[in-house]
Amino acid sequence: MKLALHWKILIGMTLGVLFGIIMSNIKTDNDVPLGAIFVTDWIKPIGTIFINLLKLIAIPLIIASLIKGISDLKDISKFSTIGGRTIGIYILTTVIAVSIGLIVVNIIDPGQSISQETLDSLSKAYAGDANKKLDSAAAQKSSGPLKFIVDMVPDNIFGAASSNGNMLQVIFFVIFFGISLLLIDPKQAKPVKDFFDGLNDVILKMVDLIMLMAPIAVFSLLASLVVETTNPDLFIALMYYALSVLIGLFCMVCIYLSVVKFYVGYSPSKFLKAISPAQLLAFSTSSSAATLPVTMERVEEHLGVEKEVTSFVCPVGATINMDGTSLYQAVAAIFITQALSFQLDFSDQLTIIMTATLASIGSAAVPGAGMVMLVVVLESLGVPKETLMIGLALIFAVDRPLDMCRTVINVTGDATVALVVGKSVGKLSEPKPKNWDDNLKEVI
Repeated sequence: MKLALHWKILIGMTLGVLFGIIMSNIKTDNDVPLGAIFVTDWIKPIGTIFINLLKLIAIPLIIASLIKGISDLKDISKFSTIGGRTIGIYILTTVIAVSIGLIVVNIIDPGQSISQETLDSLSKAYAGDANKKLDSAAAQKSSGPLKFIVDMVPDNIFGAASSNGNMLQVIFFVIFFGISLLLIDPKQAKPVKDFFDGLNDVILKMVDLIMLMAPIAVFSLLASLVVETTNPDLFIALMYYALSVLIGLFCMVCIYLSVVKFYVGYSPSKFLKAISPAQLLAFSTSSSAATLPVTMERVEEHLGVEKEVTSFVCPVGATINMDGTSLYQAVAAIFITQALSFQLDFSDQLTIIMTATLASIGSAAVPGAGMVMLVVVLESLGVPKETLMIGLALIFAVDRPLDMCRTVINVTGDATVALVVGKSVGKLSEPKPKNWDDNLKEVI
C-alpha cells in the first residue's frame, strides 16, 4: 500500500521524536551524551541539507512562477481592466490574511508557552546575532522615510538574486519584467514566455523531488530537536501554534462568506455547496494548481461566473492568491521568533505584512512551497541560519496537516474573488451545472 506524503511525514515526525528521546538517554557512566552526539553528527545534517535545498530554489521559484502568472494575462488591456481589479483584490485579501494572522498569534502568544529556562538555553547561543539585529534596527530608524521603497529597487538584478534577503528587489524586477513582456509583440514575447513556462515546470518538479525527502528530513529535524532539548514545553507550544493558524484560517472563511452574502448577494450555504468539491480536492492534494480545473468548473458552472472572468481570475489566483499560505507565514514567523526569543518590534511586523504579501504572489501552487516562502519571510527579518533551522524544525511536524487546511483557504479565496470580479464587471449569470461525475472523470 502506497502511503500519501502527509502520512509519511507524520510517521517521520513520530519516529523522530521517539528516536530523539531514546538517543538522548544513551549516555556513558561519565554522563557523556553519546546518543545526542551521534544525532548531531550523523542525523542532523540531513535536516540541514533539506533546509538548504528549500533556500536554494526560493529565488528561482519566485522568478518562474510570477513571470508565468503575469504573462498568462495575454495582453495589457486585460491587465488594465479585469486584471488590475483582480490583482488589486487579491493583494487586499492577502494583506487582510497576514494582518489577521499577526493579530491572532500576538493574542494567543504560542511561543511564550515555552518555559523561560528553555528560552534562555536556546537564546544563549544566539546573543551575538540578537545584538546584530538591534544594530540593524537602529540603522533602519536613522534612515529616511522612503528608504524602504528605495531598497525595493535593485541596481543589479544578479546581485539582488544572490541573496534570499533581497527577495523584495527580485519581486520588483520580476513584476517589471512581466509587464514589459505583455507590452511587446506577442510573436517576440512567445520564446521568452515559453522559456519561463518551461522553467516554471522544472522548478515545480524540483519542489516535488525535494518534498520526497521531507519524511526523512522531518525525522532528522525532530530527532535533533529532541536531543538538544527534551523540554515538553516545545511540543505543548506546537499545539498552540497550530490552534493559532486554524483560528486565523477560520476568520478568513468568515470574511469570504460575508463578502459573498453582502456584496455578491449569494447565500453562504449555496456558495460552500457549490465549491465543496474543489475544497475537498484542495484538502487532499495540498495543491491549488492540481485543484484548478475543478475550481474553474465549479465557479463557472455552479456559481454562474462567465468564462471570460473565470478563465482569467482562477488561473491567476492559483499563482498569486495565497491567503491561507500568507496567514500561515505570519503566524509561523511570529511563533518562531517568540519561541527563540528573537525580539521583533512593530516595524518588523510591518515587514512581515509586506514580505508575506509579496512572497505569496510568487508561491508555487504545490505542496511544500509555503515552507520555501516562510524561509524568505524569516530571512527578511534577519533571522540567522542556525535559528531559522531550529524554528523550521519546531513547526515542520504539523506543517503538512496545516498545509492541507490553508490550501482550502487559497482555493476558497480564488472562488470568492472570481464572484466579486464577475459581479463588479457584470459577468455574473444564472448557474448552469453540468454532470459532476463526467467532469470528475476528466480531471482524474
